[in-house]
Amino acid sequence: MSSMNVQQLLAQMRVMEAQASMKPAAMTGLESGVSETGFSDALKNSIESVNEASKVSSRLAEAFEKGNPDISVAELMINMEKASVSFQAMTQVRNRLLSAYQDIMNMPV
Repeated sequence: MSSMNVQQLLAQMRVMEAQASMKPAAMTGLESGVSETGFSDALKNSIESVNEASKVSSRLAEAFEKGNPDISVAELMINMEKASVSFQAMTQVRNRLLSAYQDIMNMPV
C-alpha cells in the first residue's frame, strides 16, 4: 500500500470523525438555510456506502486474481476488512433498530 493511500485513508477517517462529532442543526441553532438530513436519508446513505465498499472490495479481489500488478495483497486485505467491518456495523444498527421497534410495539398503551 503506497503512502498516498495511507494519507487518503487518514483524511477519510478525519472527515468521518468530524461528521460524527457535529451536532444536528436543530440543536446548534444554525439558520434555517442549512438543509437537514432525515433519519431515512442517513440510513439510505450508509447502506449505499456499505454497498459501494463491498463492490470496491469485489472488484479489487477480481483484479488481484487476474494478476493485476498494481494491487498488493495488503491493499486487497484492507479493502476486504473495511467492507466486512462496515457490513457488520450496518447489521448491528439494523439489530438495534429492530429491537427498539419491538420494544415500542410491546409497550402497554
